Amino acid sequence: MTAAGCGGSSPSIPALPSPTPLPSGVTACGAISGLSTSSRAIVNGSSCTAATASVALLYLVGSDGHAVGACSGTVISPTAVLTAAHCLGSDTALVRINFGPAKEITASSFVASPDYHGTDSNSIDVGVVLTSQPIGQPIIPVLTSRDPASGEQAVVAGWGQDLFGQSYVLRAGVASIGQVGPVYVLNSYGANSASTCSGDSGGPLLVSVGGSWTVAGVTSAVSGACVSGTDYFVNVRNPAVRAFILGVAPDAAQR
Repeated sequence: MTAAGCGGSSPSIPALPSPTPLPSGVTACGAISGLSTSSRAIVNGSSCTAATASVALLYLVGSDGHAVGACSGTVISPTAVLTAAHCLGSDTALVRINFGPAKEITASSFVASPDYHGTDSNSIDVGVVLTSQPIGQPIIPVLTSRDPASGEQAVVAGWGQDLFGQSYVLRAGVASIGQVGPVYVLNSYGANSASTCSGDSGGPLLVSVGGSWTVAGVTSAVSGACVSGTDYFVNVRNPAVRAFILGVAPDAAQR
């Protein structure tokens, strides 16, 4: 998704403090259980092995059977994928959950947050895609034990465009959290940090808790170009966000 902020004007972004280093020996692809296959982008990231990963490509299909778009999502329970509400709009009649050419599962249902109101600054842009059978991919817990922190290093991942406009390749990269608000977590980025781009909507912002990766945010929007600007992630610690996720997927892992 590319948007001019998340409702109205974008809030001012403070200078980033020194980031907390990633755990020793960890790569961005490792955070989503996917092995690194190259040194190229999400934007400024690495290509990852989809078959072993927790981040899915979501093919969005209309009622006429034709594609209406593509998003990303994170496996949070044996039968649930967390994504963005704007991926599950009225044009979407069917979702196919894909982990590369060898594995695709058709969703049994999907639900967008009733508190999603487009680009409103308080819009809860989260949704959950459900399956009738176990997905069989690694599960990443939802962050419920603490807030993400300004200056904390994080990992972003998705199937969207890289610097060359190529999509439909799973990528992950390292970013530094700039601002933590009640609804959105922001990441200011430039030439040397990873950022999201078109097709990464619904993918995760991951932070480490006790040595384990957790979903701290859901990719919602980007202001500016994909190579310079601000990423917006829905803060899963927001009470309304957490209640929605756990209401739809009560067996979602938490940490």
